Amino acid sequence: MHDINIPKQIIEACIKKRGRLHVFDKIEVKKTSLIVIDMQNSWIVSGLSALEIPNTRSIIPNINKIAKSLRNAGGIVSWTQSTFDCSWTREMYSKFSDEMWIQKIMQDTKPGSYGFQINEAMDLQPTDIVSTKYRPSAFIQGSSDIDMKLMDKGCDTLIICGTLTNACCESSARDAAALGYKVLFLSDGTATRSDIEHNASLINLMQLVADVRTTEEVINLIEKNDFYERSEKSSSITPSF
Repeated sequence: MHDINIPKQIIEACIKKRGRLHVFDKIEVKKTSLIVIDMQNSWIVSGLSALEIPNTRSIIPNINKIAKSLRNAGGIVSWTQSTFDCSWTREMYSKFSDEMWIQKIMQDTKPGSYGFQINEAMDLQPTDIVSTKYRPSAFIQGSSDIDMKLMDKGCDTLIICGTLTNACCESSARDAAALGYKVLFLSDGTATRSDIEHNASLINLMQLVADVRTTEEVINLIEKNDFYERSEKSSSITPSF
């Protein structure tokens, strides 16, 4: 799991701007969805793909734990399955990588392939939402149907987790916030290549986009039934990222 390190000046700047560290005083759990981004075999299984992110394996317990908590409270659990098997991939990534890598990731995430499947260690349930995703962000136009499915359920609050922190998770959080969702982002339920990249995303998001919290903090809030109130402890200057 990543070593979380948020500089003191960032924490102090957030508190100065809004009068507290965390963003939301309350959420309605039955209008809340956990968004599990791309916890698929290509990113999780050791040695399978160039897309592998070893840190994904360390966040599986936290994601499963919060998914169970939210379901039990009447909330929604949603999953994205990312595929690069489309023309957009070559058009986009030919500027940044070679053809061999592009062909490999397209093959590794082809719908129906082993790499495309949500990993068997994930607590995926028949009642959950599952959406195929064709762009880094789940919420940008042309990417997936997840926004439509969540709107149909009256969802207004998202808890973002999964991989990569600084790519699909961050871009999904930003676009969801731009669409008007309230966004929480799990500092210990997201993973990427390095601590530097992970912390950079948390620092960016916590200032203007998302309420960055630990899994345990969010579970404690969920388990206060339909609404939770921000405690005096959570508004302290010292965070527990």
